[in-house]
Amino acid sequence: MPSEQAVDEYLGIPYATSQPQSPFHRFDLYVPREISARLLCPLICFVHGGAWKSEDKFDQVAARRLACTTGCPVALPNYRLTPKRPTPDNFLRHPEHAKDILGFLNFICAEPPRVPGLPYEPQQLILVGHSCAAHMLCSIFLNVSSHSSDASDANQLCPSDTLLERTKALVLSEGIYDLDLLISTSPTYRSWFIEDAFGGRDSYADVSVIKAPTRHHSGHIKWLIIHSKGDTLVDEEQSQAMYNHLKDQSAQVYKSFDEFVEGHNEILRGDQYVDVLRRFIWVISALE
Repeated sequence: MPSEQAVDEYLGIPYATSQPQSPFHRFDLYVPREISARLLCPLICFVHGGAWKSEDKFDQVAARRLACTTGCPVALPNYRLTPKRPTPDNFLRHPEHAKDILGFLNFICAEPPRVPGLPYEPQQLILVGHSCAAHMLCSIFLNVSSHSSDASDANQLCPSDTLLERTKALVLSEGIYDLDLLISTSPTYRSWFIEDAFGGRDSYADVSVIKAPTRHHSGHIKWLIIHSKGDTLVDEEQSQAMYNHLKDQSAQVYKSFDEFVEGHNEILRGDQYVDVLRRFIWVISALE
């Protein structure tokens, strides 16, 4: 592993206006202190998983290490979660989680910057989504409205031309992409989190991202699909299906299915995860 740099922390930055200010609409930013010496350094945005109903940006131990080892600033947004015990008065369902992430991405792409003086210029974005966050990012960067039963919901996730242009790569690890496929291999997931986050229905085909075409003007985006041999929560079939779909769409897609042996979340705590991302960033930068 390369030597680690010192980083400055900017915590709890709001990306949406609400009264009172919601802790779910804030992000943390980790910035290497030597970043001023680098030009066009990408901003890494790490979106946490948690089955649409748990975890927090504070739990993500890989983020600070990503900033330390890549030399790139790293932003970690929170987003609203489906309650663990939803009721008719408090339930929150897809696409609300992804809409929050899109709002965060629009915030950091805003010109002029919404928070003047923050030490990043996100002309190049590398977006990292773990577990359910892989589905959220795909719901934004693929055209889910092409097969959705509710096009109005899907259209709310349409990225701006600026966001598409600035997004350099998506890295998706241990991702969930097809809920029907997931239920077929793990039937208990339906009652554990899928019905709470997506509602009860016979099929979830309309929210499957492995059926969604790539968006216009997104051909420059490079994709990396990561899956660990040791993941016992989400099977490799999910990631293989996503990789095959992107290949069929003629996307620039790469995969890493043989480098990890840790569990679903354990891969985030090891050096290998950070090193794979560091090498991928170096490779795609060299290709520019």
